[in-house]
Amino acid sequence: MTHPRAAAPERRGRPRNAALDTAVVETVLRLLEEGVTLGELSMERIAREAGVGKATVYRRWPGKEALMLDVMRSLEHAAPELAGESVRDDLVTLLETLRRRGLAKRSSAVLRTVLAQIKAHPGLWQEYHEKVVTARREAVHAVLRRGVATGEIRSDLDVELMGDLIVSPMLSRAMFHERAELPEDLPGKIVDAVLEGVRPR
Repeated sequence: MTHPRAAAPERRGRPRNAALDTAVVETVLRLLEEGVTLGELSMERIAREAGVGKATVYRRWPGKEALMLDVMRSLEHAAPELAGESVRDDLVTLLETLRRRGLAKRSSAVLRTVLAQIKAHPGLWQEYHEKVVTARREAVHAVLRRGVATGEIRSDLDVELMGDLIVSPMLSRAMFHERAELPEDLPGKIVDAVLEGVRPR
């Protein structure tokens, strides 16, 4: 007697369509560039402008804040690959990423618009900070901790303080002083100045 063939387990949901996700994100960026405010955006309007069904958008993002978080991530530079051989070189690499973000902020109307509008929504800005900015800070702290472990950096200094000393000059120039120059050798100059003060005596 033959036994009926076991049914294959049913697949739940549909796989994400990367092209569709990109189309929705690009639609949001286009609308913001055209002057539509974040308050004026709705999931219904985004779906209509992207040429997809509202249910399709909601399957991917539970609400506008989740979608906007992905929009912000799309404007980020990819995390740099660190060689892990020199604390100095790895810190310069991380600062170079911030320098490029600063240049992009000045040249991209889209990025300026998105940043300005996101900051007006504290909950969304906090989530972006926790999920994106915190990862960048931890990358710097990890390199500094490695420097302490190898004896390249003093162990009596707070890692978060050292991280602020490394990152703050670049952020200040890139984000708050529109006319300040961001030359290619700036990351190296900042890192060398700070390391001079935090090396073991």
